[in-house]
Amino acid sequence: MKGQGEEISDHPVALRIDIAGRTIGHVRRRLRVVPHSLDAVLTGEVDDGMAPPGRDGWMLRSLPVERLPALRARMTDWLVTIRQDYPRHYITMQYSSFDDWWQGFSSKTRSTLSRKARRLAEQFDGGFTVRSYRTAADIAEFMAVAGDLSRRTYQARLMQAGLPTGEADIAQAIAAAAADNVRAFLLFAGGQAIAYLYLPVEQDVLIYAHLGYDPDFAELSPGTVLHVEAMRALYSENRFRAFDFTEGDGAHKTQFGRATVACADVLVLRPTLRNRAVLAMMQGIDGAALHGKALLDRFGLRARVKALIRG
Repeated sequence: MKGQGEEISDHPVALRIDIAGRTIGHVRRRLRVVPHSLDAVLTGEVDDGMAPPGRDGWMLRSLPVERLPALRARMTDWLVTIRQDYPRHYITMQYSSFDDWWQGFSSKTRSTLSRKARRLAEQFDGGFTVRSYRTAADIAEFMAVAGDLSRRTYQARLMQAGLPTGEADIAQAIAAAAADNVRAFLLFAGGQAIAYLYLPVEQDVLIYAHLGYDPDFAELSPGTVLHVEAMRALYSENRFRAFDFTEGDGAHKTQFGRATVACADVLVLRPTLRNRAVLAMMQGIDGAALHGKALLDRFGLRARVKALIRG
């Protein structure tokens, strides 16, 4: 089940255990990770065969939901469970313009986004500026500045999802930039960077990899403002076929995306006692979290508790 051109790997995978968007722990399994590109998902060119499993099985990322019945029917001797299902958001950019994308928002949303940009500009002498980065030298500079900023974001502190800034990560980013396969942006205000956006490019498809912002300026929506300005710059290149928001759902992806396809991250595990225990534990925690969310929603407290957890 591999999308064309996708690589597979067999290594320890940390399965996150989250409550209210905060990672409270991990369970490690040795899995063969099989990702699916946006092209593979949209065209249906997903292999029917299974690559050799890891010691514990497979993690199938962004598998089209329509493929699940066939998978379950074929893997009756394995533990098949959906880790998460979601609409995979994307934007078709070919043969369209920034204005086409912008007009996809409602008039109320366009007004809100414009007001956020004005409000951010008014808070700083000289307003704000957005800088783009694409060459190898550019990306080396970007990684240094954005890396410092990323370590302060809640994505890094609570979800271990900040911008990777290890030596190997930086070298990989610079090499990709040398091949013109990276776009990155920083928003500066008050003499400092307060938001970043990092987008690898795969076969002229932009990959939504990392977005973060300084939590001290969260009320000014710098990440949202930056993304709008980045889309303006990206459309002006007239190069990219699509913008892929990848796995997972969220308010930002829902608002900025223009189309979806139903997908799921699927665990296929060997039916060992240890794997059964791991699944039971994760499903128990997920069930308790859903029950807690329902209670918070009932009393209108969910947003307040999430804000407290993010600190």
